[in-house]
Amino acid sequence: MKSKRLKPRRMVVLGFLSIILLGTVLLMLPISAAAGKSVSFVDSLFTSTSAVCVTGLVSVDAGTTFSFFGQVVLAALIQIGGLGITSIGVIVILTAGGRFGIGKQRLIKESLNLSSGKGLTAVVRAVLYVTVAFELVGAAASYLSFSQDFARTDAIGISLFHSIAAFNNAGFDILGDFQSLINYSSDVWLCLVTSGLIIFGGLGFFVISEMASGKSPRRWSLHTKVVIATTFFLLLGGTLLLKCTEGSSFTWLDAFFQSVSARTAGFASVDIGAVSKSGLLVLMVLMFIGASPGSTGGGVKTTTFFVLCRKANSVIFNRHCTAFRRKLPETVVTKAFTVFTMAVSVIILSTFLVSMLEPEFTFQQIFFEIISGYATTGLSTGITPSLCAASKIIISVTMFVGRLGPLTIATIWLNRDVPAVTYSEEDVTIG
Repeated sequence: MKSKRLKPRRMVVLGFLSIILLGTVLLMLPISAAAGKSVSFVDSLFTSTSAVCVTGLVSVDAGTTFSFFGQVVLAALIQIGGLGITSIGVIVILTAGGRFGIGKQRLIKESLNLSSGKGLTAVVRAVLYVTVAFELVGAAASYLSFSQDFARTDAIGISLFHSIAAFNNAGFDILGDFQSLINYSSDVWLCLVTSGLIIFGGLGFFVISEMASGKSPRRWSLHTKVVIATTFFLLLGGTLLLKCTEGSSFTWLDAFFQSVSARTAGFASVDIGAVSKSGLLVLMVLMFIGASPGSTGGGVKTTTFFVLCRKANSVIFNRHCTAFRRKLPETVVTKAFTVFTMAVSVIILSTFLVSMLEPEFTFQQIFFEIISGYATTGLSTGITPSLCAASKIIISVTMFVGRLGPLTIATIWLNRDVPAVTYSEEDVTIG
């Protein structure tokens, strides 16, 4: 029974691996490369992994290296990675008029990280509708800015790609020369549109659905309240801290945009390599926390950060661990601590390995790159294209683990039941 229960996790992991490998092959095709360009296997693998894991780290410039076909492949990989492999499969089955057995329902529940299996079809339909609506509106709004600098056809393509990347928190751009949105840093409209897409994409489909249900905020679920409160706190705190650390180098718009983008989106309106050490630390903290469960973003998630903060508060003041007049279950606290610990372990291991391989880069640059990869953010100080093949593979694995979650990766092969026999308890001094 335990083996069957864990099969859906294996299928999700294998599904992501299959799409990454397929994307790698497609990006290596001559038709995917721009005139006079070619893409190596390692760079194709890195780019495909970054796209499917909705990260945005690039070892080659997507705007000048890939042809129109290659950029379409990138957009498709981002969309599949954002929606999830299972959601795409469900949409295809629904379109064909098919039905779901118990096994398929369990797979959907695992892939979408749902606590209940009720109304799975409706949930997937809602995910599709929300995604299409936000991306179309985002593309139309972005076109108003891009149409001023590009021909109509090019502006439409760039707007669609940008909207897909922004809502899926991917951070890819096809503007060329690794510039991201630096040339549009003073375009208030585009920065706000992009920020809106990133924020809503990072809230999670279920939070968006509950917010749009018409229910009073008082009647929202605890999950939604935690996500909204934590997101607001991080956006406000990140904006203020970045403005304080960068001073006149950042406008208030720059500070706000980077506070939003650092939460796993990866777009840059400023040169990240020129940001101060204190500013990079703020960005790393925001990247590590990331977006919310059930969203297109990565990181350890806002709920994990919130639960750990509430637990620390309860220990310090000798109180129950509560939030919004609800007591948090110990199982939730344990899972949050486990996710945090495993995330830190993966980041430390990856940083150690890349530091050995890349002695010419500073620890700060490497550490920032690894956190960006694990949190599927995509921000970089500019070292990604210069990394050796082994480092790119290590970061690719880091992105993959970060996208699926270290807890999922660690438990996919476990089939043993919890032992019935336990040992007697004994205290250990802590702190």
